[in-house]
Amino acid sequence: MEQLFDRASEAVAELSTALDNYQAAQEAIATLSGYYGSDEWKQDFADDEAGLLPADLKRGVLSEDGIWNLLAEVHELEKRLKK
Repeated sequence: MEQLFDRASEAVAELSTALDNYQAAQEAIATLSGYYGSDEWKQDFADDEAGLLPADLKRGVLSEDGIWNLLAEVHELEKRLKK
């Protein structure tokens, strides 16, 4: 029983921390959601395709699948949290 208690206590603490982190990221998620597919994103994507952005610039947000997959994961997490 003590091992079960320890395991459950650790899982609860980890989930609490993860939920705090997720809650703190809500503004970033909302901003990314608004950016994806916007005129600004389309221009940034076109600029990247045209070679106008620095070669060493991270491009995760310009990968169509990157933001799409992230937002899909957010949607699935929110469904799980509602259950």
